[in-house]
Amino acid sequence: MKIGPYTIQLVETGLFALDGGAMFGVVPKNLWSRTNPADEQNRIDMSMNALLLRGGGRNILIDNGVGHKYDSKFASIYRIDHARYTLDDSLRALGVSPDNITDVILTHLHFDHAGGSTCRHTDGTVLPAFPNARYYIQKKQFEWAARATEKDRASFLKDDYMPLVEHGQLELLDGPGSPLANVELMVVNGHTMGQQLPIISDGQSTLFFCGDLVPLSAHVPIPYVMAYDLQPMVTIEEKKAVLARAVDEEWTLFFEHDPCTRFGRVKQEAKGYRLEPVAD
Repeated sequence: MKIGPYTIQLVETGLFALDGGAMFGVVPKNLWSRTNPADEQNRIDMSMNALLLRGGGRNILIDNGVGHKYDSKFASIYRIDHARYTLDDSLRALGVSPDNITDVILTHLHFDHAGGSTCRHTDGTVLPAFPNARYYIQKKQFEWAARATEKDRASFLKDDYMPLVEHGQLELLDGPGSPLANVELMVVNGHTMGQQLPIISDGQSTLFFCGDLVPLSAHVPIPYVMAYDLQPMVTIEEKKAVLARAVDEEWTLFFEHDPCTRFGRVKQEAKGYRLEPVAD
């Protein structure tokens, strides 16, 4: 996919699994399990898809998966699977090394989105995984991570982002804006405070990085909202606004956690929105 100065490429960083009931909130299992069948622990298959934007002298990575700092207990709980895909291997297959990454846009600081931002060396130190990159996060999200509640505290791991501060590589943004050419950041607050979602556009073609606003293609229907969301009613209003704009402006949507449908477009119908998958 080509938009403006950028060639946009899928970066598969690994697989994991989360509780299907938590992923679909009040939606009954006999509905969501039709598209997302659960394992014996009620977990559904999920990807940690990232995007790489190449052009204009920049290599921009949007999110980076869970990384490799976890222990065996953590891996078992979330059924983390790097047998087929890793962040480094996927970048290498595209001809890009960690040193080549110039910018990292983090939608938010949950471990499955920001864990690959840092890596643990053999001596135990945790350092930025992309030594030449500038990392971007919303100030509101950074401050929220520091004082997260009992509901979401387990989703924030300081080793994923504090080394970025210590090495002077983290830039805190204050609200919507365009830190990079042809990249606009939309700020939403339903899932977590200050989640920033990139809109990559050249005025003719537009790609929207859904993040955890619409994590799976199965979440396109308005009532399909995660129990993980801090403010589910806010998520619903944010989804309504985004999907209406996506229809009007013919956006392509990118689903970060969907292991099968990565890209799609939505159409408005009498009963709601219908998704038309788009090839990778």
